[in-house]
Amino acid sequence: MTTYLNEEEQLEALKKWWAENGKSIVIGVVLGFAAIFGWQGWQAYRVAQGEAASNLYISMQNQVRAGKAESALELGKRLLGEHTGSVYASFAALKLAQLMYERGDKANASENLQWVVSHAPDAVIADLARFRLARVQLEQKQYEQAVSQLDAVDAAGVAELRGDIARARGDLAAARAAYRQALAAKGGASALVRMKLNEIGAGEKAS
Repeated sequence: MTTYLNEEEQLEALKKWWAENGKSIVIGVVLGFAAIFGWQGWQAYRVAQGEAASNLYISMQNQVRAGKAESALELGKRLLGEHTGSVYASFAALKLAQLMYERGDKANASENLQWVVSHAPDAVIADLARFRLARVQLEQKQYEQAVSQLDAVDAAGVAELRGDIARARGDLAAARAAYRQALAAKGGASALVRMKLNEIGAGEKAS
């Protein structure tokens, strides 16, 4: 009889506990499953978006190789609009900049390079865009802007371009210093930098 009463008491206690806590447990379980399946759904979505961006970029490259520049431009613009944060969009913008530059449209080339600077998911890609943008700005005699781009580049290989900008501005002392820095970084093995340095009168041959 005691055992029966204990079991009955335990059952009543369980019912009472469930009445007080059962709702929160059910909600917790539901939320747990929702989180799991929500995360899986998000991961699946990201994979699908990545594949879509990759396919668009491959199609763009194919159009470029086929000489169909207009089609390539349209695909590139789609990538920038539909997959802004993806690395493929940044690659597409770099290619768009190249196509525009080859057409002589430096303004749109600069615009696409600036887009990469603003949206690239990777610092290395952003630095590459800044470096190319600085070259275009140098050609457009936008010297201050070009220097600003290089100041933001986290790389040691910009000294030669700094020298080119300083030379274009007529600051030969700064150009010499930059070219010597570039030579030092390359172990003195750059014939082009040595030639640039000698052209502006280094005062002594670079070793």
